[in-house]
Amino acid sequence: MDDDIVVEEDDALKAFLPHGFGKQETKANKTLQIERSKRPRLEQPRQEKDRNDQWTGDGLSKAGGDDYDDDGDDDDDDDDESDEEDEYPVSHELVLKTHERPITSMTLDPSGSRLITGSTDCTVKFHDFASMTPTTLRAFKSVDPTASKTSASSETHPVHHVEFNPVSPSTLLVISAIPQAKLLSRDGESIAESVKGDMYLRDMHNTKGHISEITTGTWHPTDRDLCVTAGTDSTLRIWDCSVRMAQRDVIVHKSRAAGSAGRTRMTAIAWGASPQGNSSNLVAAALDGSLVMWSGHGPYTRPSAEIRDAHQRDTWTGGLDISSDGRTVVTRGGDDTIKLWDTRKFKTPVSTVSHPSTTSQYPTSGIRFSPTSTSIITGSPTGSLHILNPATLKPDLITPITPNSPLISLLWHPKLNQILTGSANAETHVLYNPTLSTRGAATVMSRAPKRRHIDDDPNLTTDLSQGLSADAIIAPNGNISSVRNANSERSKPLTGLTASGRSRDPRRPHVPLTTPFAKSQPDAKHVRDNIPLSSMRDEDPREALL
Repeated sequence: MDDDIVVEEDDALKAFLPHGFGKQETKANKTLQIERSKRPRLEQPRQEKDRNDQWTGDGLSKAGGDDYDDDGDDDDDDDDESDEEDEYPVSHELVLKTHERPITSMTLDPSGSRLITGSTDCTVKFHDFASMTPTTLRAFKSVDPTASKTSASSETHPVHHVEFNPVSPSTLLVISAIPQAKLLSRDGESIAESVKGDMYLRDMHNTKGHISEITTGTWHPTDRDLCVTAGTDSTLRIWDCSVRMAQRDVIVHKSRAAGSAGRTRMTAIAWGASPQGNSSNLVAAALDGSLVMWSGHGPYTRPSAEIRDAHQRDTWTGGLDISSDGRTVVTRGGDDTIKLWDTRKFKTPVSTVSHPSTTSQYPTSGIRFSPTSTSIITGSPTGSLHILNPATLKPDLITPITPNSPLISLLWHPKLNQILTGSANAETHVLYNPTLSTRGAATVMSRAPKRRHIDDDPNLTTDLSQGLSADAIIAPNGNISSVRNANSERSKPLTGLTASGRSRDPRRPHVPLTTPFAKSQPDAKHVRDNIPLSSMRDEDPREALL
């Protein structure tokens, strides 16, 4: 008998048996996960392609000669696009679907860890990149900034603007479609609210707050306690947030348009640094087509510069931004133009190009400088991201993000080097490049996916903050209908009965509970046979008289 017994290895059995005991460490294939988030190469919309090929602006043109080689040009375009995608952080993306309606505004704290978005669904969503995984891309909190606890039937309003304080990121400015701005903490707790002004006062200098809807607002670039809001009452108001949003200054813009009675609507505002570094510049756009600039530290009695016909009258200029050095201002008007202005010669535009506008449907459609002011980003009605050259406003890159859905809000974070876009289809796209970007979406996609658990399915779980589900309550020998109506009766305290059978409404008299099985309630046959003249209750006395 041979002592050396050879046993063949069974690969299937080896794979089935555990390799160790205890808690197993979950490892993620980072390269594979990041590769899955790579954006597919979408075809550029035809109308934008034609506009890019026949670009004309300020004497600049792009056109081929008679010996123009189509095949060679296509190869060159493909090489150029690949090089440009390596230059800008747009090769990969992370998609968040947490809203139900178009996203009007978004903001990231200076560290790039918390993302907050506002939408026309009247909510503000809070996202934390540190707690996200590739399978758990959701908001950890949703806040309605205009909801009131004192009234259950309070109105809700769309969110126009949300912005972190650049100096103190623990404070958040929220602008809704009401005359009052609100300050929230980074966790969504209410801190302060501005005062509503007296709408019956004619002189806006004497009002303590806006008398009509606020359209936008922003923070001071260096002072943590100052913010400014712009409204449809033709005023800009500077607030001191250290004293629970006390009004500090009122800037009244007097419109010179015919038939406006000196008033107009302020549509966009930006507060940026000054080229000399001594003070800041406050620039605002109005519905009458004017563009106005004040010194950031005052006095605000008269503007330092004003352009009356910066854009066409009665068109909404929703996009406005100032470069990091404070020398240039870019505006995107409702007259389908993008214009670049010099703050030192604030009279005529430096460059002007044609670009379709979406402010007639989405008033907060914006335009932004890159962190280094070497590029300008904006969206298009077809859902493409345009990265423009600030010198000529010529597009360096056009990449589709959400086809057939306009891009509304945009943001280029300086620390993460990632571009965030908010679209009309309620999607938030975080564009990044694994080699150029740091943290943020790149960190989320490099984490191990969370295993699916039964608690991740909202159809099989119960939100304890809203109370137990009525279907989960089983009362032996109890009335099921009364249990199911418990939540509705709790929301309406003056309807229904209490546990003792009495009415919740004190004006209604108590009606004794009667059941067909009660001993004190005899049946009709017993009453008819044993009580004299009981049949007279069913007779009409008028028949006897007639």
